[in-house]
Amino acid sequence: MNGAKVLLVDDEVVFTKNMSKLLQNRGYAVTAVNSGEEAINAVQQESFDVLILDLKMRGMDGLTTLREVKKLGLITKTVILTGHGSIDSAMEARKLGAYDFLPKPCEIGELVAKIEEAWEKRADVSKKEKT
Repeated sequence: MNGAKVLLVDDEVVFTKNMSKLLQNRGYAVTAVNSGEEAINAVQQESFDVLILDLKMRGMDGLTTLREVKKLGLITKTVILTGHGSIDSAMEARKLGAYDFLPKPCEIGELVAKIEEAWEKRADVSKKEKT
């Protein structure tokens, strides 16, 4: 598999299951978790190219999860995917380093395009850090 390694974080179990299958069928290596806490554990165990993160989750919300991932100093790009978006939350996510923000539901093609863009940006950052 030569697609990006994607961590999908959403507390809607059916959504993560269905979206994982769609992305895997497009060639991505997908790990799906259902909480911010699980996401933090996952990124501490392995590296991911792209993080797809829901903002509104039970327990640790998406912005808190993004803050914690950023504290770890990991090179990953985040696409926020949420049905509860607002301009304020989008701006806060951008301040925390989110690559982009998509409303949920979104078209799979639109999400794939954002994953590809984020993956390319991550690769550019990785190359710069190695030189």
